Amino acid sequence: MTEYKTDLFFGSSTGNGRILVVDDEPDIRKVVRLTLQKAGYDVLEAENGEKAIDIINMGENRVMLDVVICDIRMPKINGVEAIAYFRNAYPRVPLIVLTGFPDTDMAASFMRDGVVDYLVKPVEGDKLRAAVERAMERREIAHL
Repeated sequence: MTEYKTDLFFGSSTGNGRILVVDDEPDIRKVVRLTLQKAGYDVLEAENGEKAIDIINMGENRVMLDVVICDIRMPKINGVEAIAYFRNAYPRVPLIVLTGFPDTDMAASFMRDGVVDYLVKPVEGDKLRAAVERAMERREIAHL
């Protein structure tokens, strides 16, 4: 019998961790992916919350994630709904909001609910990497 093992389902054997980027803008996903790949992260992409949920729940095994970066305004399942799903289904996976439409009240609400960071597009590479590093630290603490 042949055993199939892929990084997609069993976690990364190389790199600093796996990040899911959820954004309906292909150019934003590309910039975020390239920035994080240069920092040594494996990056998965989804164009909306529905696709993100499909990606992490595909097959019999759930995808191992270290961080989710999620936009707010997207078609189908928007960021607010996707974040609520991630918080419920994956409470140990840290979340970062990346939005082009900042809202102080929404930011405060997300931060109270445990979102690690609330970033505004266009985000500088250093700020993005720092937010992901903070999220990774939170995930490591959650496993102790």
